[in-house]
Amino acid sequence: MKALIVDDEFNVRDVIRHLGEWEKHGITELLEAGNGKEAKKWIEKEKPELIFTDIKMPGMSGMELIEWLHSISYPGKVVFITGYNDYSYMRKAIQHSSFDYLLKPIEYDAFNHTLEKSVQAWKDDFQHAEVLEDAKKLRRNQVATSICHGDRSDAESLAEFLPEADDYELTLLSFYQMHHPEPYVQKLSEELMNRRMGNAFYLQTDLNLCLVITVRNQWLSAEEWISSEFDIPVRLVEGESAISLAHIRSSFQELLTKLENQEFRSIHRLDELDAARRMEDIVSYVDTYYMEDLSLEKLSNVFFLSREHISRKFKQETGMTLSKYMTDLRIKQAKTWLRETDKTIYSISTMLGFQDEIYFSKLFKKVVGVTPFEFRKEAVE
Repeated sequence: MKALIVDDEFNVRDVIRHLGEWEKHGITELLEAGNGKEAKKWIEKEKPELIFTDIKMPGMSGMELIEWLHSISYPGKVVFITGYNDYSYMRKAIQHSSFDYLLKPIEYDAFNHTLEKSVQAWKDDFQHAEVLEDAKKLRRNQVATSICHGDRSDAESLAEFLPEADDYELTLLSFYQMHHPEPYVQKLSEELMNRRMGNAFYLQTDLNLCLVITVRNQWLSAEEWISSEFDIPVRLVEGESAISLAHIRSSFQELLTKLENQEFRSIHRLDELDAARRMEDIVSYVDTYYMEDLSLEKLSNVFFLSREHISRKFKQETGMTLSKYMTDLRIKQAKTWLRETDKTIYSISTMLGFQDEIYFSKLFKKVVGVTPFEFRKEAVE
């Protein structure tokens, strides 16, 4: 943390500097200014968390300084140190959100008590702000995900998270499975909002997809930023150049179809990555999600490789085709549940991704040699 001492008298600044138990309270850097104008420059450059300032100073007074801090919504804590015990000063300070005040001559115990309180208050505010920001991010992504998948129809509610505009452009970003794209999406979101170009939404139903909504004619600038700032591969699927928020869901579905049909452009291609490593990632992914509806097409979209390449390399890696490998995993899990639980055969077939209990039973018998019912009976006996 940083603290700024503002006073036109050097000896007062020197006393404050030596009085404070700075290190004890986490203050690692002390800054000094002789008046409000100097303080303003330090605040803009260093953004100190705490400010201790005199009221009457030449050039720019402490009151003028705190008025300016109030106008920019300064998030730190301001403590006045003054020789004037005048309530009119204190009332104005309170109106502009100062934290506390101390009277000269400054006493050791009083100063350090105020220092401790102001540090703790800043920490409490900071933690609260972080929680609120995290909640806002979560809500933003939840709203976008629900609208895209038809779980809510008030698409206009996205306007809360976007710059005002008549028309928008939609782009779908697809990330490589193992690259943990959430920090990149958040960074993109902040950049777009800071430049009032749009926003980026992390889709919670598919952690590899990000929906980017930009104000019309702003996507090119966003793509240039992505190209320069992202150091991981990403596929871009572009939609219509002018849509209203009411058509977000249908446009999103069109983008998904384009992605499935391999209609995308790439930034930072994956060619440089080791092929063997990617196959290990694919096998690990199948080991985790084998109960879901996996296909070569889905793996192709997730891992940025062609279906043909995955099919050939998967068999080389495991000695089996994808379907045979998944069947073995499912049957192995079915045997465990049949032995160790009282789950019904129907529920086991459903949990394993089979829509038809009869088909599951026939497949189980083909692989194991007995039906699920017979297997359970033998296991119990």
